[in-house]
Amino acid sequence: MRRMRPFILFLLLLTPALAQTRETGEINGAQFLIEMPAEWNGTLLVYCHGYSGSPGRFSQEKPSALAMLTQSGAALIQSGYAAGGWAIEEAVNDTQALVRHFIAKHGKPKQTYVLGHSMGGFLTMTLLEQFPTVYDGGLALCGPLAPASWFMSRQPFDYVAVFGYFFPGELPPPHQVPAGFKGGAAGTARILEILEKNAEKAAEVRRFTGIRTNKDLAGTLVFFTSILQELQRRAGGNPFGNESTVYQGTSDDNALNDGVQRYQAAPRAAEYVHRFYTPHGRLTRPMLAIHTTYDPLIPSAVPNYYADLAARAGSAHLFLQRYTKADGHCAIPPAEIVRGLTDLQSWAQTGQRPR
Repeated sequence: MRRMRPFILFLLLLTPALAQTRETGEINGAQFLIEMPAEWNGTLLVYCHGYSGSPGRFSQEKPSALAMLTQSGAALIQSGYAAGGWAIEEAVNDTQALVRHFIAKHGKPKQTYVLGHSMGGFLTMTLLEQFPTVYDGGLALCGPLAPASWFMSRQPFDYVAVFGYFFPGELPPPHQVPAGFKGGAAGTARILEILEKNAEKAAEVRRFTGIRTNKDLAGTLVFFTSILQELQRRAGGNPFGNESTVYQGTSDDNALNDGVQRYQAAPRAAEYVHRFYTPHGRLTRPMLAIHTTYDPLIPSAVPNYYADLAARAGSAHLFLQRYTKADGHCAIPPAEIVRGLTDLQSWAQTGQRPR
């Protein structure tokens, strides 16, 4: 497939989506949405949504945010998953069940691509590794492309632990977030107020995390605490520990490492996170990853982990990273998504790696 010219991309983004039919339903407790173009060209796009506290819901009358992708003649499907949270296990099963449902109703696609934002980018990686005969390629958008145990330890767990050193008692301890913890807008506003009143300590936490503003930091910390809460419930205990972690990045790392609280992981809980999911990097189909240069939630350097993993597995030629000059989590312009998907399709069909 030839690369689309910028003018054509522009028209795709402005023209209303041509999905003539929408089908909603439920498979094994997971709602789904199928959007079909007026004339299907045989391409199937499988979209995976990001982290959400509750399962996804769909309206047959309302087009999805990515319905524009049907402009090319592709069909677009997505599952809401049967569970919220870090529902990797459910999402994989529910997405594969939806693919089978689509094939039974509409026929086997000529080509199938998986894509997703944030946790959906993680799922893109997971599905491409686990089902290489189903998918011809993957577009991972702003995803934590690394082992879940590594990312969750180094980001949510360590961020909350270090914040607790500078601001003891203001958030629950990262190893045991009570069931009654409520974050949301009110919780974020409270943490933001605390950060604003303690400029020097707030600057230290920002320096450690690489997050630029107190507003971004407050939102990230509260959200990460909620993620830890959900993972502890899901895994049956605390999956993470920092007994051997050496922290670096503050103005006094010696004091931080001497004073930060240390925690042990529960083995069974750690094993759950390891299973869902630890990538191996052995790609047989191309994967293109796109990230903003500043992302307070999933730093843009995180996918470098997968680049190294793929290289060690002999799959470096099948993995490519791109960056877009934008700030914010998943603030990838629609034109970049369309361009990435177009280049991915060309890569899969011709074998020529995009620049």
